[in-house]
Amino acid sequence: MHGAPIEAVTTGLKNFEAALRLDPHALECAAISILTFASKAHELTSLVEAGSFAPPVLTAEGGTALGAALELLADALERDTRPRTPEYVGDWRPLVFLMTDGQPTDDWQPGLARYRAAAARWKSTLIAIGCGPGVAIDTLSELTKTVMLMPDMTPDTIASLFDWISQSVRTASRAVSQHAAQGVQSTFADLPPPPQGIRVVL
Repeated sequence: MHGAPIEAVTTGLKNFEAALRLDPHALECAAISILTFASKAHELTSLVEAGSFAPPVLTAEGGTALGAALELLADALERDTRPRTPEYVGDWRPLVFLMTDGQPTDDWQPGLARYRAAAARWKSTLIAIGCGPGVAIDTLSELTKTVMLMPDMTPDTIASLFDWISQSVRTASRAVSQHAAQGVQSTFADLPPPPQGIRVVL
């Protein structure tokens, strides 16, 4: 992403953070991490509680290292997700929102295998969001059964997307606070309907 779209994503993250701070369930239950991937994958923001999350400023780079991103995601899930113990209530069904506007530029299949193993253990839900006309929808469909397409990357549409993401995180946090069983995977049906301008690919 370059220009207005990447600036809109940065603004979207700021609005996302502000919305979470107004939700007591999210402040109590949600933790946020940001991973980015271009020619390489990076953990831009390590996992922190919602109240401590500071939205980063994003910059555009070349490349779409999807495989590296999936491997980094698998590592993060295994490192940061904690099971139930007598002293700890346990972490609950991680939600992953993956945004990309291009074709993978690395060997992504090994990364997918590693992510699937971690996702099976921790019941992670991956929602892939394809942005713009150049995205590889077939590849995203191999990552997850839940693929969303945002054909027009206008600032208004991106703002609507991040409003939906914040609603989704708040909905999941509310389920946790109502004592949903640890290890029960979220489904797309549990989340709010997608905003106008974004459609679900079946």
